[in-house]
Amino acid sequence: MAEITHRTVRAAGRRVHVAEAGNGPLVLLLHGFPELWYSWRHQLTGLAEAGYHAVAPDMRGYGRTEIPSEVGDYTIHHLVGDVVALIGALGAERAVVAGHDWGAQVAWHTALMRPDLVDAVVGMSIPYRPRPGLPPLPAMRRAYGERFYMLWFQQPGVADRELARDVPGSLRRLFAGTSGTAPAFEPVVPEGGGFLDLYPGTTALPGWLTEDDLAVYADAFTATGFTGGLNWYRNLGANWELTAPLNRARVTVPALYLAGENDFVVRGLDHGRLDDELRRAVPGLRETVLLPDCGHWTQQERPAEVTSALVDLAGSLAPRRHRTNSFPRAKEAHS
Repeated sequence: MAEITHRTVRAAGRRVHVAEAGNGPLVLLLHGFPELWYSWRHQLTGLAEAGYHAVAPDMRGYGRTEIPSEVGDYTIHHLVGDVVALIGALGAERAVVAGHDWGAQVAWHTALMRPDLVDAVVGMSIPYRPRPGLPPLPAMRRAYGERFYMLWFQQPGVADRELARDVPGSLRRLFAGTSGTAPAFEPVVPEGGGFLDLYPGTTALPGWLTEDDLAVYADAFTATGFTGGLNWYRNLGANWELTAPLNRARVTVPALYLAGENDFVVRGLDHGRLDDELRRAVPGLRETVLLPDCGHWTQQERPAEVTSALVDLAGSLAPRRHRTNSFPRAKEAHS
C-alpha cells in the first residue's frame, strides 16, 4: 500500500497542512464539516496506487492548518483562493478537484471561478446549484423556521460550546446519526434542545468508522475546537453577496456527482429530477452516482466505489492522465 506522508506548505501566505501519497497528475481532496484530511485516507492510497499525486489538506480552520480568528476570513472567495494557491504551492498547473460536504461547495466554486486550473470536478453529497435569486438565510427561515440547523449555527459560540463539551461524544453522535444505517431525521433543532439532539441516543459507531478513527478526529477537534468550521456557515449571507457576478453561471469542466441514497441532503428527492437539474447547471456532467445504503459520509462509507469513480474520471481526461491499476466500478448509477 502507498505511504501517506505529511508536510506543511505555504499557500496564500498561510500554513496549510497536507497529507499526500503517490506521484503523477494532481488530485486534490477537500473535506467538509466536521472532518479533516483523514476522511480521504482510503482515496489517498488508492489514487496513489493508480498513478496519481493525491493530496488532502486540512482545510482553513481545521486541524493543523492555520485557523483565522475573524468570521469574515471564511468566505467562499477565501476558500477558493486557498485551493488556487495550494495547486501552485504543490508545483502543479492544474488538478482534478474533488470535495465532500462543504468541500464540495469549494470544489464546485473552484471549477466555476477558475476553470483554467481544474481538469475535472467531483462533488460528493452537495450538488452544484447556481446562485439563488434570493438570499439563503431568509429562504431557510421561510422553509424550515428559525431552528433549522444552519441558522442555529449562525449564533456565535452556541454550537461551538455544545460540540466542544464532549468532543468524542459529539463526533460519535454526528457521524453515526447521519450514516447510511441511521433513521431519517428532520434537520431542525428541537425546542429546548441543541444541535446534537437531532441524533438522540446514538452511541454505536457505524461499521465504516473504528474507535481509532474516531480518536483521530476527537484529538484534532479537542485541540482546535469547532469554531473554524462553523465560521464557514456564518458566511452564507456574505457568499450570496460576493457571488452576484456568478448569477446563473454554469460549471463547464468535466464533472461527476456522487452521494449516498440515504444522505439527508438528497434523501426523498426525485433522483431523475436531481440529475436533470445537475445537467442543466453542469453541462460537463459525466454521471450522477447514488450509492445504495450509504449516508452522508460518502468517501468513508463507500471507499472502494469512490476511489474507483475518481480513478475512472481522472483516467478519462487528457492523455497525460493515466492509470496503473483498476478498481471495481460503482454498482449503482442514475444518469
